[in-house]
Amino acid sequence: MIPRLRNCIPIFLLVIVIASCAKSETITKTVIREAKETAVTEPEEIYWPTNSWRESAPADHGMNAVLLQKMLEEIDQKRLDIDSLVVVRNGYIVTEKYYSPYEQDTLHGVYSVTKSVVSALIGIAIQEGYINSVDDPVLDYFPERNFENDGALKRSITVEHLLTMSAGLEWDWDEMISTPDYVQYVLDQPMYIEPGAEFFYSSGNAHVLSAIIQETSGLNAHDFGQQYLFDYLGIDDVSWKKDIYGISKGGWGMRMKPRDMAKLGYLYLNQGVWDGQQIIPSEWIEASTKRYLQVPEPLEPWDMYMGYLWWLHEDGLYAAHGMKGQFIYVIPEFDLVVVITSHIPDTKFSQPQLLIREYIIPAVQ
Repeated sequence: MIPRLRNCIPIFLLVIVIASCAKSETITKTVIREAKETAVTEPEEIYWPTNSWRESAPADHGMNAVLLQKMLEEIDQKRLDIDSLVVVRNGYIVTEKYYSPYEQDTLHGVYSVTKSVVSALIGIAIQEGYINSVDDPVLDYFPERNFENDGALKRSITVEHLLTMSAGLEWDWDEMISTPDYVQYVLDQPMYIEPGAEFFYSSGNAHVLSAIIQETSGLNAHDFGQQYLFDYLGIDDVSWKKDIYGISKGGWGMRMKPRDMAKLGYLYLNQGVWDGQQIIPSEWIEASTKRYLQVPEPLEPWDMYMGYLWWLHEDGLYAAHGMKGQFIYVIPEFDLVVVITSHIPDTKFSQPQLLIREYIIPAVQ
């Protein structure tokens, strides 16, 4: 009896192991795509996600699926208020998750991610000849307006100062949205410091940039973006609020699908090139992701810097940020784009960003 029992034990254990693996595989399938059963012997064709993103398993693009699965489990266990997560590696979606009631085709408010889109449109407007350069004085674009607190200091504010949040103008959110003319309010404000001296967060800066696009092109930023940016990327469903004068709200007010947010990140990852066409000048991408001023007291537990309305992190990542946890992260070193949409308070603003550093980047093998 004993020898026969000993011979049965390995078979019994094998059945347990197989059953355990099958259960684990089933759990993983729900959130992480399976690796291909056979190795890829030839490189796949180059494609662009204009019509749709292609999906692939993490392992097929050198990423650890187990670690990505643990990230999704942490989101559930800690009940992080994340609405969607999209991870793109080498141009393929390798991890994607939506949390009810949000779905793949749900437009999501992106709040200040809008600012980074406006930055891209300013670069295109310069390329198309509507704006001369970032050194242009801002007030020159509004020759028919008179502004309070006028003077040499205010007249030295340039387009670049608006892009880097360093215009030196006082500004208050509640005051601005309580007035009908946002542009007039912003440029009426007194100067508290010379332009370029320090970072001061102002959604009004981005709204003035949106107004400049409209003044020079005759199109509001939404229509300009559709013609010169979104159409090329296959983005056809963007909602963008306007002020009472028809100016697209430059600092907020945009709603997008997470997969379309990923397209914007992928365009920046590829230095402004999309399917062989230079949509945004590569020089603009470089200038936009250069450190200009350090951000005092950021919501994140690491040093932050301002580019051209893109946020530069001390560890070399750069991102578009929006209130309540909206992010487009671009990580050139690892050919990664990560999109996160959320509804979290400022006190937890770093939580979704930590997922990138604790799971997504370490998953790159």
